[in-house]
Amino acid sequence: MDLTAGQLTALRNLERKRAGEMVDWINISDARALTELDLAERNREGWNITAEGTALLAELDAPKA
Repeated sequence: MDLTAGQLTALRNLERKRAGEMVDWINISDARALTELDLAERNREGWNITAEGTALLAELDAPKA
């Protein structure tokens, strides 16, 4: 899956948010695009990463063989 640099930054910020870290501002258009890809979701507390988003980051960060 190809993400723009902004979408990848937003996804990484959402992962850090899930881990309880303070995160930078998240671009709404990037977050909406992630929602359309099922990598993030929106609720009353704001944007959150989904299991699919976490799995994609793990895949992207895995050492290449």
